[in-house]
Amino acid sequence: MTTPLDSDLDTMSTAQLIDEIRKLRAGIRAHRDTSGHDLCWYHPHLWALLPEQASRPPVVPDWPQFMRGCVKYRASLDAQLPDAPRSALEFGE
Repeated sequence: MTTPLDSDLDTMSTAQLIDEIRKLRAGIRAHRDTSGHDLCWYHPHLWALLPEQASRPPVVPDWPQFMRGCVKYRASLDAQLPDAPRSALEFGE
């Protein structure tokens, strides 16, 4: 079932659909392949792969809440990827 946001797909040729899939896969791979400090960044280039623009800017948590979220995110990586290689590089190195 097509949603109004995806109705543009209904008019695309097979070749256009394949191009769209390749573009989306490249974006997903680029995001997936981030590593180190790049895991923590705002990703508007990924969202730009969608045909529609965001209706509003993201809500940004205040610093204390943001930092607690960063700590939880990093802890989730320990739980989900316990054998992933570790790095001691500081941001910007």
